[in-house]
Amino acid sequence: MAFPECQAARLDGMPRPVQNPAPERGWPLGWSTSLREFEVFLAVERGLSRHTVSGYLSDLQHLAFWATGAGLPPSDLDRDRVTAFLVTQQGTGKAARSIARLSSALRQFLGFMRMEGEGAAGPESVVRPPRPPRILPRTLTETQVEALLGAPDLHTALGVRDRAWIELLYASGLRVSELAGLSALTVFLDEGFLKVMGKGRKERLIPFGQSAEHWVRQWLALRPSLKPQDDTLFVGRRGEALTRQQFWRLLKAYAVRADIRPEAVSPHVLRHAFATHLLDHGADLRAVQSMLGHADISTTQIYTHVHQARLRALYDRMHPRS
Repeated sequence: MAFPECQAARLDGMPRPVQNPAPERGWPLGWSTSLREFEVFLAVERGLSRHTVSGYLSDLQHLAFWATGAGLPPSDLDRDRVTAFLVTQQGTGKAARSIARLSSALRQFLGFMRMEGEGAAGPESVVRPPRPPRILPRTLTETQVEALLGAPDLHTALGVRDRAWIELLYASGLRVSELAGLSALTVFLDEGFLKVMGKGRKERLIPFGQSAEHWVRQWLALRPSLKPQDDTLFVGRRGEALTRQQFWRLLKAYAVRADIRPEAVSPHVLRHAFATHLLDHGADLRAVQSMLGHADISTTQIYTHVHQARLRALYDRMHPRS
């Protein structure tokens, strides 16, 4: 299946791709223009987040180095060469999920090249890899969430801030990047809604409950004392916006206080808990899809598997003839 020149271009001994490739470094000559144009297309025309764009380009750098070693410009890719590249990637021991993500990046890039009138291959040239095994998302029990909410020290402004953002994260199912970028001007406390710009620059309204409203109000009363640098809702002790990494570190520290294994807790686990607990209490799947900002309901349906697994465990534990 592989061409001789493709076989000679395995990644063994080749430079490791940088985490955030840039046209000036990391992209082989001959590929930099195509990848730069693809980057602009993803960011401007598709409206994808910089994290998603960076992920696509990081994956495609493997292709660029492989093709450069074989003397192939982007326009010379065809079905056989694309397949040969994927075979070499599988040979490096990459996990099934990594291959699936790489295949998705390839389909996007080849679709872009075809739209630009270049290349002999299109998205259909990428053989779909076997579906990775379904992994149920980790979540927390309602008791664990309560313990986590009770962990911050409410005698300090930063403790009130942390109680507020943990409450809001659990009440709304936001992604951590959405939480980090949340503006105080887009949280409507009287109405009990917040407005957020999600993936693909799609705006959505998410309701939240009275407990989150109470703690956000408490935080807003203290927030001016930290002299915020802008309208970001959650800021640090010097008024700077909190980063995604800071939210992660804080949540891990509170997990330890709450006697929960820190590796079992992350902002995304709270997002899973939000969805799972809503379904546990009878929420409609379409409503949960809308609040999570999933474009495809099949993405949301994974939470029904969590729900069913918990029901099964409950039945097995409680039914006299289980």
